[in-house]
Amino acid sequence: MTILHPTKFDFSPLDPASSEIMQKTVQFFENKGLAKVKHDDHERVWYADFLEFIKQEKIFYRLMTPAQYGDSPDVRFDSYRNNYFNEILGFYGLAYWYTWQVTMLGLGPIWNGSNEEIKKETAKRLKEGAIFAFGLSERAHGADLISSEMTLKTIAPGKYIANGRKYYIGNANKASFVSTFAKDAETGDYVFFAAESAHPNYTCVQNVVNSQNYVAEYELKDYPITDKEILSRGRDAWDASLATIAYCKYNLGWASIGICTHAFYEAINHAANRVLFKHKVTDFPHIKQFMTDAWTRLLAMRLFSFRASDYMRAASEDDKRYLLYNPMVKMKVTIQGEEVVNLLWDVIAAKGFEKDGYFEMAARDIRGLPKLEGTAQVNMVLIMKFMDKFFFEPSPYPDLPRQKSPGNDSFMFAQGSTSKGQNRIQFHDFNIAYNQSKLPNVKIFQSQIEVFKKFLKEAAPDKAQTRDLDFMLNVGELFTLVPYGQLILECAKSEGISDDLVDQIFDFMVRDFSRYALQMYSRTSSTQAQMDLCMQMIKKPAVNTERFERVWKENVLSLNMAYVMKP
Repeated sequence: MTILHPTKFDFSPLDPASSEIMQKTVQFFENKGLAKVKHDDHERVWYADFLEFIKQEKIFYRLMTPAQYGDSPDVRFDSYRNNYFNEILGFYGLAYWYTWQVTMLGLGPIWNGSNEEIKKETAKRLKEGAIFAFGLSERAHGADLISSEMTLKTIAPGKYIANGRKYYIGNANKASFVSTFAKDAETGDYVFFAAESAHPNYTCVQNVVNSQNYVAEYELKDYPITDKEILSRGRDAWDASLATIAYCKYNLGWASIGICTHAFYEAINHAANRVLFKHKVTDFPHIKQFMTDAWTRLLAMRLFSFRASDYMRAASEDDKRYLLYNPMVKMKVTIQGEEVVNLLWDVIAAKGFEKDGYFEMAARDIRGLPKLEGTAQVNMVLIMKFMDKFFFEPSPYPDLPRQKSPGNDSFMFAQGSTSKGQNRIQFHDFNIAYNQSKLPNVKIFQSQIEVFKKFLKEAAPDKAQTRDLDFMLNVGELFTLVPYGQLILECAKSEGISDDLVDQIFDFMVRDFSRYALQMYSRTSSTQAQMDLCMQMIKKPAVNTERFERVWKENVLSLNMAYVMKP
């Protein structure tokens, strides 16, 4: 496994029909060319050509329809192959990924609901090329479901009218169904219903962003609803919203991976072919470090995300480990994406602003992903609920092999509550992955983990500190590094990643652990005992210049001119 090369990539891990989807998607963008992609981005052109391609190839229908509502084995919700599609769309432009993402969000309450007739109609519309939208957030409340003001009022048995506005709703200008979250006007119970953007009582008020995407504010005014359009009620509606986000937020990490990969190719092509002060830019030691860090961070993002998808695909009522790993793909991987682009930008400098390159889009768009589907901070708060069980009460699980086989991920639409009992979810012992490695930097990292566990046992945050979100986010950063490294090791082992690459990945992991430990030490409220333990967490990676040079030459510099998008 390495990073994506769209025109030479081996999609053989996928079945032939899925591989064909990826290859045709790549070809669509390569035929379009970088100049047209950039023109459409600058001029904010609605991506009708892409949606026409999706319609002709029935791609959204094939990738996002649960198997029981499809008409061939090729139609299924298969997270493994969706990884590749996410990555490809991010590689060519976040706007194309966005319409896919918000369609999946819009479909979530439908597939998670109990209305069989509307599910069949949805599959039919998907096959015809429709897109969908997720009407959850509101201007005054964001995604605070408790404060939602959209109402559904009963006017006769089985008949209702909806009133209210939703804000920041992607695809809501053209969506066939907009899955809309509301409250019953009489009882206050939650309810999801399907509205149609073409209905005369539906008003698309505005596009709230200045981009290719249409991120709508829409209004329903006495919009007629019957039981045929009701998707779910009460606790089921609440759970449908959270269950949808639980698997859709995972897509954001893959979009970051795609963006970073294209940005990396542009950066190495520029740096390796530019001479400054009679030296190639790539001869400068700091440039070699920046580029190697960017590449290894990108590879780590991909390894972690692939392994996280295994846990999502294998999930069941008795195994909900994905509820830790999915928010990490959303939060940790997207933040790492910002780190990668920052490193690359320090290499290519002013060229990153040029209007003709992909990098200009990457530098802008990579910032958005940590802020969608719940901010990074919100997802960190979710993640910290798992910390005690993860560290101190591991549970035996059989080894989970890679989940690459074609199949329908049906549990994603039958998750039950994703917000209750998170602090009771069990995890396998993270030490298993770390103990299997003898690499120097893995061992140093493991020693840092042991000090952090001691921190949690002997100098745990006091009551005041637990209420200080700034302090606790730092605790969360240290915790997150542990499962991040764990899943990287699990995937690296199954994919045969070389010792050089794994040790170089843990070179930056050791540095990151030290950085967060220093930040914890510097917090105003940190106690002397906490500061002493933080100092023990600060370590230097094992120095191995030969390993670094091998990784640099064989994996980083070797990608010079390996990919250039067609003009």
